[in-house]
Amino acid sequence: MNDTEFHQYVDQQMECIEQLIDDSGADIDYETTGNVMTLDFEDRSQIIINRQEPMHEIWLASKSGGFHFQYTNNQWICSKTGLELTELVRQECEKHADETIEWE
Repeated sequence: MNDTEFHQYVDQQMECIEQLIDDSGADIDYETTGNVMTLDFEDRSQIIINRQEPMHEIWLASKSGGFHFQYTNNQWICSKTGLELTELVRQECEKHADETIEWE
Protein backbone atom coordinates (compact mmCIF):
# COMPACT_ATOMS: atom_id res chain seq x y z
CA MET A 1 0.00 0.00 0.00
CA ASN A 2 1.34 3.43 -0.87
CA ASP A 3 0.73 6.62 1.17
CA THR A 4 -2.14 7.77 -1.06
CA GLU A 5 -4.00 4.48 -0.63
CA PHE A 6 -3.31 4.54 3.11
CA HIS A 7 -4.89 7.98 3.49
CA GLN A 8 -7.87 6.95 1.37
CA TYR A 9 -8.50 3.83 3.50
CA VAL A 10 -8.09 5.76 6.75
CA ASP A 11 -10.40 8.56 5.57
CA GLN A 12 -13.08 5.99 4.72
CA GLN A 13 -12.68 4.34 8.13
CA MET A 14 -12.87 7.63 10.05
CA GLU A 15 -16.02 8.63 8.15
CA CYS A 16 -17.51 5.23 8.97
CA ILE A 17 -16.78 5.70 12.70
CA GLU A 18 -18.36 9.17 12.64
CA GLN A 19 -21.47 7.80 10.92
CA LEU A 20 -21.75 4.89 13.38
CA ILE A 21 -21.55 7.29 16.32
CA ASP A 22 -24.14 9.63 14.78
CA ASP A 23 -26.51 6.76 13.99
CA SER A 24 -26.14 5.15 17.43
CA GLY A 25 -27.63 8.11 19.29
CA ALA A 26 -24.96 7.71 22.00
CA ASP A 27 -23.82 10.81 23.88
CA ILE A 28 -20.38 10.93 22.27
CA ASP A 29 -18.85 14.09 20.86
CA TYR A 30 -16.09 13.77 18.29
CA GLU A 31 -13.71 16.06 16.51
CA THR A 32 -11.09 15.44 13.87
CA THR A 33 -8.09 17.73 13.70
CA GLY A 34 -5.34 16.86 11.28
CA ASN A 35 -4.50 13.17 11.72
CA VAL A 36 -6.28 12.80 15.08
CA MET A 37 -9.91 11.98 15.92
CA THR A 38 -10.89 12.64 19.53
CA LEU A 39 -14.01 11.08 21.05
CA ASP A 40 -15.21 12.91 24.18
CA PHE A 41 -17.48 11.42 26.83
CA GLU A 42 -19.71 12.84 29.54
CA ASP A 43 -17.24 11.85 32.28
CA ARG A 44 -14.53 13.88 30.46
CA SER A 45 -12.68 10.76 29.37
CA GLN A 46 -11.48 10.45 25.78
CA ILE A 47 -10.61 7.96 23.09
CA ILE A 48 -7.93 9.09 20.67
CA ILE A 49 -7.70 7.58 17.18
CA ASN A 50 -4.87 8.64 14.92
CA ARG A 51 -3.24 7.66 11.68
CA GLN A 52 0.39 6.61 11.79
CA GLU A 53 1.53 7.22 8.23
CA PRO A 54 5.12 5.93 8.59
CA MET A 55 3.82 2.50 9.68
CA HIS A 56 0.58 2.63 7.64
CA GLU A 57 -1.38 1.91 10.83
CA ILE A 58 -4.24 3.38 12.83
CA TRP A 59 -3.59 3.73 16.56
CA LEU A 60 -6.24 3.95 19.26
CA ALA A 61 -5.70 5.02 22.88
CA SER A 62 -8.38 4.60 25.57
CA LYS A 63 -8.90 3.65 29.21
CA SER A 64 -7.97 0.08 28.26
CA GLY A 65 -4.62 1.03 26.75
CA GLY A 66 -3.18 1.39 23.28
CA PHE A 67 -4.08 -0.59 20.17
CA HIS A 68 -2.47 -0.72 16.72
CA PHE A 69 -4.45 -1.61 13.59
CA GLN A 70 -3.13 -2.83 10.26
CA TYR A 71 -5.07 -2.98 7.01
CA THR A 72 -5.60 -6.66 6.16
CA ASN A 73 -8.18 -8.21 3.80
CA ASN A 74 -10.04 -4.87 3.46
CA GLN A 75 -10.32 -4.41 7.25
CA TRP A 76 -8.39 -2.60 9.97
CA ILE A 77 -7.39 -5.42 12.36
CA CYS A 78 -5.88 -4.97 15.84
CA SER A 79 -2.47 -6.61 16.19
CA LYS A 80 -3.13 -7.23 19.91
CA THR A 81 -6.73 -8.51 19.98
CA GLY A 82 -7.50 -9.52 16.39
CA LEU A 83 -10.67 -7.38 16.51
CA GLU A 84 -11.78 -5.15 13.65
CA LEU A 85 -11.41 -1.42 14.39
CA THR A 86 -15.09 -0.44 14.50
CA GLU A 87 -15.86 -3.35 16.86
CA LEU A 88 -13.07 -2.32 19.23
CA VAL A 89 -14.17 1.33 19.02
CA ARG A 90 -17.72 0.27 19.97
CA GLN A 91 -16.46 -1.79 22.92
CA GLU A 92 -14.27 1.04 24.15
CA CYS A 93 -17.08 3.59 23.71
CA GLU A 94 -19.33 1.39 25.85
CA LYS A 95 -16.68 1.37 28.61
CA HIS A 96 -16.25 5.13 28.49
CA ALA A 97 -19.97 5.96 28.17
CA ASP A 98 -21.00 3.22 30.63
CA GLU A 99 -23.88 2.21 28.36
CA THR A 100 -24.65 -0.30 25.64
CA ILE A 101 -24.14 1.16 22.17
CA GLU A 102 -25.77 -0.35 19.11
CA TRP A 103 -23.87 0.01 15.84
CA GLU A 104 -25.96 -0.46 12.70
